Amino acid sequence: MQTRRYQNWCSQSSCLYFSRVGLWLFLSLTSALTFAQQKALPKPEETLGFSVGADFKLATYEQSLAYFKKLDDASDMIKLVYVGETSEGRPWYFALISAKKNLDNIDKYRAIAQRLAHPAGLTDEEAKKLSLEGKPLVHIDGGLHASEVAGAQHTISLAYDMLSKADDPKMKNILDNVILLLWPSLNPDGQTMIGDWYKSNVGTPYEVAPPPFLYQKYVGHDNNRDAYMLNMIESRVVARTWREWEPNIIFVHHQTSPFPTRIWLPPFAEPIASQTPPIIAREVNMIGMAMAQALESNGQKGATHMGTGFDAWYPGYIDYMPVLQNIPAFWTETALYNYATPHFYTVRDFPKDKNEFRVESLYSSPWPGGWWRISDAMAYMETASLATLDYAAKYSDVLLYNRYQSGRNTIKKYEQEPPYAYFIPQKQRDPARPAELLRRLAFHGIRIGQLTKDVSFDGRNYPKGTWVIPMNQEYGELTKQLLDVQAYPDLREFPGGPPEQPYDAAGWTLPLQFELNVIPAITPLPVEVKSAIQMVSGTPKDWKTDDKKDANPADFVTGIGFDTNPVSAGIKAPEGRLTGTGTVALVNPAENNTFKLISRSLKAGGSVKYNKDAQKYAISGVGKATLDTWIKDLGVTAELTTNTAGTMVKPRIAVYKPWTASMDEGWTHWVLEQFEMPFVNITNTDVLAGDLSDRFDVILIASDRPRNIKDGFAKGLVPPAYEGGLGELGASNLSNFVSQGGTLVCLNASSDYAIEALHLPVKNVVAGVNSKDFFTGGSILEIETDATHPVMAGMPAKAAVFVEGSPVFATLDGFRGQALAKFALSGSPLRSGYLLGEKYLHGYAASLDVQHGKGHVILHGFRPQWRGQPLGTYRVLLNSLLYSGDVAKGKYGSAEFWKTPVTPVK
Repeated sequence: MQTRRYQNWCSQSSCLYFSRVGLWLFLSLTSALTFAQQKALPKPEETLGFSVGADFKLATYEQSLAYFKKLDDASDMIKLVYVGETSEGRPWYFALISAKKNLDNIDKYRAIAQRLAHPAGLTDEEAKKLSLEGKPLVHIDGGLHASEVAGAQHTISLAYDMLSKADDPKMKNILDNVILLLWPSLNPDGQTMIGDWYKSNVGTPYEVAPPPFLYQKYVGHDNNRDAYMLNMIESRVVARTWREWEPNIIFVHHQTSPFPTRIWLPPFAEPIASQTPPIIAREVNMIGMAMAQALESNGQKGATHMGTGFDAWYPGYIDYMPVLQNIPAFWTETALYNYATPHFYTVRDFPKDKNEFRVESLYSSPWPGGWWRISDAMAYMETASLATLDYAAKYSDVLLYNRYQSGRNTIKKYEQEPPYAYFIPQKQRDPARPAELLRRLAFHGIRIGQLTKDVSFDGRNYPKGTWVIPMNQEYGELTKQLLDVQAYPDLREFPGGPPEQPYDAAGWTLPLQFELNVIPAITPLPVEVKSAIQMVSGTPKDWKTDDKKDANPADFVTGIGFDTNPVSAGIKAPEGRLTGTGTVALVNPAENNTFKLISRSLKAGGSVKYNKDAQKYAISGVGKATLDTWIKDLGVTAELTTNTAGTMVKPRIAVYKPWTASMDEGWTHWVLEQFEMPFVNITNTDVLAGDLSDRFDVILIASDRPRNIKDGFAKGLVPPAYEGGLGELGASNLSNFVSQGGTLVCLNASSDYAIEALHLPVKNVVAGVNSKDFFTGGSILEIETDATHPVMAGMPAKAAVFVEGSPVFATLDGFRGQALAKFALSGSPLRSGYLLGEKYLHGYAASLDVQHGKGHVILHGFRPQWRGQPLGTYRVLLNSLLYSGDVAKGKYGSAEFWKTPVTPVK
């Protein structure tokens, strides 16, 4: 009865009320459940323990990653993607940030980006349709140069601000229409190194002390100069990821804006890379202006543009080379004091040309001075980042279609004008070296072919197996930029004045640096030649990524090796050969992997000698089966003989490591590791302790300013353990080391140190010459070598070397020794780049073996291992390190080679 009454009552109109209440309660409970499932967005300080951007605080990479993982756990608009490991083994991620619907369809948008990036077979109409359907992929990161600290802090705040303000109309438009690839840092190792160093010094007199180490395992600041060579693991990880995703914009943050400007933005200063696609160059300029306008709208004063020294001539920058792959890529330079320490600037700090705060065309709102904090730099960076994303959102279809257009135009260009292809014969002085070059090009997405039969073309015969790079491909401009000779323009500061110095290298031509014969095709390839080309490198479909954030690192390790990555693994060097009979293997120093074979043989207990007559190294005491395996693996040629002649080689090698953090020392370290050559690093303490001869046979000093070697860090600038240089005592100990029979090897600028410190009878004839009379920049010059000397063993009679601020030697009274290399008596030695004042080189030495007591000082007036690029001169460095002991006591060199004036040019 009670139940029936309730049912009757409920059937009345009043039941509608309770039904609505029930529905409200149901919806409220559902909403609460959904809210509980969608976690609250964590603030940075909850993870870091401090507000990001706070004075005197820096987040390490581990702290950054921990925060990004919490964001990933809390929001469906962010997804972490694992990309591999760093040089020091840190797990490396970037974050995809976009609207949930975009992330749910990420494979579709990445496929569209891939298709537009590789336009072969695509029509304009199909490309336009895809451009409307796709979403721009925009790469933004926290920078490579770890001491430029604000970038890696700003990525934390940028991620939080984008996700926490997702309902803001402008932010919503960005999230709906753009997919951000946000890398917390492009140098995770360095971010932690600098964070820890700064934390250890905050509140002490050394709070802003420069670090006494490189903030990347090997190369420090040069991690932004390795884009096309891909020597560093980090460079390969980034390059592989870009080929997997093909972003539509790449924006890398830096911090060295010219004072007092607060941020430097594109357009770049002159000159820019000669092969830059025009559509992409214009897009970079537009984005630069969009950032400037956003800064003005936000009242952030002090933005500037071109004319301040940041040119884009050199394609080795990781943040500009992608332009040659049809991607708008650029960097900015935001003002920096030191780390996270604030600083107050007054008008007295301003240079004279800026202290009147004059409004300029490209410096519209002069910065008036005052406090500058890391938070200020981060704010400028975030404005620039959001302006870039806003541009991508507004012009999404234009960005996507321009990527297609630029690639399409490059393909058409090289179907109609030379070079139509590049031919690289397998027969080279070092047969393994073409593969070293071509694997790097393939890693960048440049397609490589090989002839399947003999062909004749352009008056030349090309045998089966010749490598071919057809130029009618989307990355043709990058190919030409790397393989052609550079002619840096003669730009003067004023008429008749000194030349404007390039921001980086003026010439880098890879065939010259690799010592390779690369032949451009100046006429179109006939059908019979095209039909004989079989592609051996991978295609875009070979670039694969596992997007699982917890992916096994082992899945990625093979993906960064040139010999294991699918796109480059098909490019194989000829197998090495061991011929003849006997117990001694003669190996040729013209082949770089000979030195790796020497290292392995010594490690295995074998014997290595230098055979003066053959100008080769002789290996014995290693089993024939083992030797044969190594030789085949390394691709070297060796001949067995019964000739046991030669002088024993087994040096104890030390490489001097200054506290002023030498990048050239870092590159030397890396090169020696590649050749498995054992060595130890020594610091000031080791040199000052003396007894060097008891511990070492060879000491190498990489290229560095003499004052860095002699004086080091000034007292009070760094903690006491890192103060000072070698000083007078160090110079004396080095002199004693050489006098007692040791070998001191000095590269490039460090030669000037040795000349002064050891009082050598040698003069640098270009020291103090005005730059309006003599200037080279970083360029490739030709030298003549004496290959009869062990240090030059394997070198051709004429060789290309990389010079940069390099000394040029004349001998003085009392000189004893040999000239190893010299410049011709007439003509220009310039092969690529820029040279002013060739007369200052004529007949002078580029390399010397100076006898000093019982030992030798090897002076090289060039950089034989510059950034790991000049594979054609590696052997000069490696031979130098093997030139010690009994080898150095021999008599070598051509008596006719050294015919040069000893009086400097007046």
